[in-house]
Amino acid sequence: MINKIVAIQGNHPSKLNPLTDTSVFLANEIQKKKYKIFYYDPKDLSVVNSKVIAKGFFIKFNYKQKKFYKILKKQNLYLTKCKFILIRQDPPFNLEYISTTYILDTIRTKVKIINHPTSIRNISEKLYSSKYQKYMPPTIFTQNMDEIKKFFKKNKKVILKPIHSFSGNNIHLLTKFNSKFIYKFIKKHDHIMCQKFLPKVSKGDKRVFIINGRVCGAISRVPKKGSILSNMSKGAKPINIKLTSKEIKISKIIAKDLKKENIFFAGIDFIDQKLNGDINVTSPTGLKTLLELSGKNLAKTFWKELKA
Repeated sequence: MINKIVAIQGNHPSKLNPLTDTSVFLANEIQKKKYKIFYYDPKDLSVVNSKVIAKGFFIKFNYKQKKFYKILKKQNLYLTKCKFILIRQDPPFNLEYISTTYILDTIRTKVKIINHPTSIRNISEKLYSSKYQKYMPPTIFTQNMDEIKKFFKKNKKVILKPIHSFSGNNIHLLTKFNSKFIYKFIKKHDHIMCQKFLPKVSKGDKRVFIINGRVCGAISRVPKKGSILSNMSKGAKPINIKLTSKEIKISKIIAKDLKKENIFFAGIDFIDQKLNGDINVTSPTGLKTLLELSGKNLAKTFWKELKA
């Protein structure tokens, strides 16, 4: 009999905000079914004698306590003893991240890993969207200065994003071409994403939740005054919304593709009914916020679909 253990590979719980964090929300839901939660950091993953082992701790979450978690027992655990492993650390997508996917790949036939380690390694969260460009604002992925200059001339206001960042970090709106700034930006981030600025971001972006190939719900996040960033970690305010038929249609196309790619849980974003090109497959967030806004508990859906 497989132990009722869910391992979470993620950032230390002390760094999480229980009011909004989806990892805590998912863990709290499965605890009710008498599963134990084992938590470890990506750097604490090892292969010893051909076995995958993690140095971490068993933990109990409790929303009612001021300190929302309690570490029960520190130990090294063979991860094949788990029923499920959730990969939930924040990107950036770097070599440590890639190494952990290779390590987890070695046990993917013995444990259900969400999202599938091969798949998240293959799906770059921004570059993957290049196949959906007809649903996006004008966008290029490059580190070529001439291409950026041409793009800028045509689109006037341009958003620059690093390809492997997260949470709205290092996003810049350029209203005039500044070769010195762009050169430094490329030097730091290599390939970057340049996208025509959509002023309607001030009314919010929509985050769509995809579970097991189905479009399951959505929230909108409205940037704080004077900001273009719709991430809640950057002070954006979440509101309850409905998707338009156009957004539903595009979401269903992507949901179907992601299921084929073995991605179980993802988040995609729209601004002004256009896909903004972030296909979140590492640690999509927003489920607890959705529950508070709409009463819809997608943690229940997540575990039900996974156990099915």
